Amino acid sequence: MNKLPKYKGFNLLGLFVPNMSYGFFEDDFKWMEEWGFNFARIPMNYRNWYVEGRPEIKEEVLEMIDKVVVWGQKYGIHICLNIHGAPGYCVNEKTKQGYNLWKDEEPFELFVSYWQTFAKRYKGISSKHLSFNLINEPRQFSEEEMTKEDFIRVMTYTVEKIREIDKERLIIIDGVDYGNEPVFELTNLGVAQSCRAYIPFELTHYKAEWVEGSDKFTKPSWPLVRENGEVVDREYLKRHYEKWAKLISLGVGVICGEGGAYKYTSHDVVLRWLSDVLDVLKEFGIGIALWNLRGPFGIIDSERKDVEYEDFYGHKLDRKLLELLMRF
Repeated sequence: MNKLPKYKGFNLLGLFVPNMSYGFFEDDFKWMEEWGFNFARIPMNYRNWYVEGRPEIKEEVLEMIDKVVVWGQKYGIHICLNIHGAPGYCVNEKTKQGYNLWKDEEPFELFVSYWQTFAKRYKGISSKHLSFNLINEPRQFSEEEMTKEDFIRVMTYTVEKIREIDKERLIIIDGVDYGNEPVFELTNLGVAQSCRAYIPFELTHYKAEWVEGSDKFTKPSWPLVRENGEVVDREYLKRHYEKWAKLISLGVGVICGEGGAYKYTSHDVVLRWLSDVLDVLKEFGIGIALWNLRGPFGIIDSERKDVEYEDFYGHKLDRKLLELLMRF
């Protein structure tokens, strides 16, 4: 049985874009509660608080996060803080020479100091209400960027430094290979792990501008048949998540911290694919947070061309996608 509750919710992106902290909206939390959701992941980029030569986090950013934590408790939404863009590592960027979170001292020390700051500030807030998801989507192991030993060392040390301040905090570590592979070597660390729902990638990231070559992907279908004849269907998804179920059987909590499909995949395909994803996750007792609430993966203002939107307080609401998630 999964040690984590069956969370369901969304990623909220008010601190996600570097150097653009547009903040958060209380209405989002109110609506999530009304719809029956209980989880919000907050992916953050450190450039929104970093000042050259200073290790501290800007107070105005901390106050922004304070509001999110308060709203989470007010509306019964578990808040999961995540550093998406860290010193020396971001899934959307190549690691700069000499400034690598996994191998270099300066970014590593900054990264740990940020988590210590959060640990001090939010000590005393129950893990029922707040968790720390250390780093978003580490890539595959490699000698050049991050070996398995590098990953285990950085994650283990960071956990230890958080627990020196707050030994009760729920800590979540993303799987490697972009959140697709669990790390069984960390089962004794007493942390949860996080997977993803972006399989098949050709479906979820069709024509995604930040993914090189995605405009050349074949128009997605579900089930999907790859050029080599491989069939990606519900059974394929089940086989993928079985390794995460194995992690659960070893006493490790698991959540799917991100999932969803970009706006250019046809809505009908998205709904059928996501229905199978949710069925499989439900079978294994794994919760999910859609990327995102507002925007091109989400249920509000997604800019899809093939959706009959419902007017919702001046926004465009994708009722079919919402109801599918509500049934999870």
